[in-house]
Amino acid sequence: MKNGIVMLGAPGAGKGTQAAVLVEKYQIPHISSGDMFRAIRKSDSELGRRVAAIMDSGALVPDDVTIQIVKDRLSKPDCQAGFILDGFPRTRPQALALDEMLKEIGQAITIVPYLHVRSELLVERLSNRWTCNTCGSVYSLKPNDAKVCQKPGCSGTLFRRPDDEPATVAERVKVFEKNTAPLISYYAERGLLKQLDGEQAVANVTASLLAAIAAAA
Repeated sequence: MKNGIVMLGAPGAGKGTQAAVLVEKYQIPHISSGDMFRAIRKSDSELGRRVAAIMDSGALVPDDVTIQIVKDRLSKPDCQAGFILDGFPRTRPQALALDEMLKEIGQAITIVPYLHVRSELLVERLSNRWTCNTCGSVYSLKPNDAKVCQKPGCSGTLFRRPDDEPATVAERVKVFEKNTAPLISYYAERGLLKQLDGEQAVANVTASLLAAIAAAA
């Protein structure tokens, strides 16, 4: 894997889960805009407070802020052999900015896997998603399930991220459909898009994803 992969799909489609498989297989970094934003929001800074307010509302972080954060990350040495982008680009202007960034460093997008999942299932998945406050493991739980990490050696408490609260989840899906869905046609026109059924079992999605990447290599 010499160039970039853009994982495209709505929040809850399974991009992070599949990206972890690709990191293991290709030994390239997983660059999640969401993870970067969550790290920034924890900082005691004006930018951190601004990002926190935006994320808690379910809206998108402005393009200028997002583009600069991603550009700084792509300039790191570990991205030279390739990378996996998750959560970026989310708008057409971001996609155009990404093309310019990659041109400057002599790289390009190889494939854009699109994990398609119905809106109602996305809302259900995210509303039931809980994260360990110690190891970061993610679980899909029902309301009455115990909120304790089951990973061996970890007994952390599980919490629901503010942007996974039911009301915010519905807004996040709506924002994706309005602002991000146009990227589907953008990458399809360039012959890079590969739509995959994100409602399959995780292992089946992985198999479809790896086959698509191998065919695009």
